[in-house]
Amino acid sequence: MRALAFALAFCPLPLWAAEFFTLKGHGGPIMDIAAAADGRIATASFDNSVGLWNGHNPNWLEGHEAAVNAVVFNGTAVYSAGDDFTLRRWPDGEVVGRHQGKIVGIAASKMHVATASWDGTIGVWPVDGSEPRMLGPIGSGVNAVAFTADGTQLYSAGADGALRLWDLASGTETNRVLKHGFGINELILNEADGWIAYGAVDGVTRILDLSTGEERDFTLERRPILALALSPDRSQLAVGDGEGFIMVIDTRTWNIARDFRATLRGPVWALAYSPDGENIHAGGIDDAMYSWPVSALGEHQQMAKVEQSFLKDPGEMENGERQFARKCSICHALTHDGGRRAGPTLHGVFGRPAGTVPGYLYSDTLKNSDIVWNDDSINALFDLGPDHYIPGSKMPMQRITAAQDRADLVDFLRRATSQEEER
Repeated sequence: MRALAFALAFCPLPLWAAEFFTLKGHGGPIMDIAAAADGRIATASFDNSVGLWNGHNPNWLEGHEAAVNAVVFNGTAVYSAGDDFTLRRWPDGEVVGRHQGKIVGIAASKMHVATASWDGTIGVWPVDGSEPRMLGPIGSGVNAVAFTADGTQLYSAGADGALRLWDLASGTETNRVLKHGFGINELILNEADGWIAYGAVDGVTRILDLSTGEERDFTLERRPILALALSPDRSQLAVGDGEGFIMVIDTRTWNIARDFRATLRGPVWALAYSPDGENIHAGGIDDAMYSWPVSALGEHQQMAKVEQSFLKDPGEMENGERQFARKCSICHALTHDGGRRAGPTLHGVFGRPAGTVPGYLYSDTLKNSDIVWNDDSINALFDLGPDHYIPGSKMPMQRITAAQDRADLVDFLRRATSQEEER
């Protein structure tokens, strides 16, 4: 049945040419978007899943054990990678690569899939299943990779601010193209027109001429740069930043064609153009993908039009709710139907043995623990931090250091997750 569902998802997606639309169903922020030539859209989310969209009805690709940060199409396959250190190939979710740290970037050629990892290495994984090659380590995290057109070389960029060129046959760095003063988050290679674009932590957006070394600067003092996308005809470069804006650069005239605030609040993490170049798809802290007609950017609603709990004004919440919003709400729901979240629902959590919500993919550590959630165990979880209280769990490393804040959180959760009360 899974193979059939995946096959059906390869039916051409209806193209919403020059129309505004959203794709809803994820339970967390959208971290990456890929658009295939036949119209398929893949969305990678903080909710540990990939959505493969056939119209508005997705096929959910489940298997990652933590947030999915990157997704790419390669022929009939979809590859995804994330915080669980794995590269997976769909439809079956087979683990075809593994790093020693989070994977945050991905690229594909006809012969290989490349992964950029915070462990300081670049994985080069042959699509035929032959022996992979690891490039590096470079001494700091790698954020982005991009293949040359012939697939024999690979550009990489990362936290050290260096843009490197690698030869895949030898596995060696052949050129230190540039050294930026801050980490580089994103790369777009336009080999046909002889340039490469990069976006950095300090908000710099630049286009480097690969033959002359000259740079064009489109920095607008908004930081960091989190997403880049090139239109199919190479005439537009879209830039998404940490302050929620999308800037569109006309690469024929080298002017800023459009610049608008895309989000109600929060960053733009993901950008992709539709195959016909008529729409820009975007993702951020909202749990939906938004798509605007390029010709009417800024004329439709912003992302996250309805505020998530973690975006509410802290002054409007009691302290316990405020602690929940800050520490828990992006991963956990309070209702019986927890939706698609990175963590299980907290409805009825008091008195429940850890690792027992049906249908949620728990870590072995939590499934095999003898923890029962109550006032004391929840307090200890945030007093010590999940990495010390439950070593090996998937819960992010965080603490609530003030005893009163922990007490207020426990009190709020007891009321908000009551079996008798649906919120």
